[in-house]
Amino acid sequence: MNFKIRAASKEDCKDISRMIMELAVYEKMPDQVKISHEELQRDGFCQNPFFQCLVAEVPEEQKSKEGCTVVGYALYFYTYSTWKGPTVFLEDLYVMPEFRGKGIGKGLLSKVAEVAKKKKQCVHLHLSVLDWNTPSRDFYAAKGAQDLTVTEGIHVLRFDGQNLDNLANEAPKD
Repeated sequence: MNFKIRAASKEDCKDISRMIMELAVYEKMPDQVKISHEELQRDGFCQNPFFQCLVAEVPEEQKSKEGCTVVGYALYFYTYSTWKGPTVFLEDLYVMPEFRGKGIGKGLLSKVAEVAKKKKQCVHLHLSVLDWNTPSRDFYAAKGAQDLTVTEGIHVLRFDGQNLDNLANEAPKD
């Protein structure tokens, strides 16, 4: 299959938003998506963007059944390891179902790794996968990813909603 991986633009945010919802449906959490394409534009295409994004695009003659040419995306951001230095976190990697198995996911993942390693000198690429998502876990393992829950006993934790508010309210006053 003929496809191109490129940096996302503001104009891609509607497609990215569409695929975020498709991913959420696949992950059985569509009610969790609260972000709009306007917020993606604001947060990803400003002077100090919160994230970077790549998209996979196919030629017009290979477009999806729905008429889409942007058929996959990888959304990532930079973070820092106090032990090793710069790292990248892959928040989402998604390819529309009818385009899977054609090298697009591998292309997106490899391009994120290339950008992180060569441009930012990152030492780690981190990501998280739902425990039941065996196809994705197998895909990443085949590329050499280590499951840190197993090898190092690391668990990913999150504060959100009222718990995040409560924690913020406990901050020392200036």
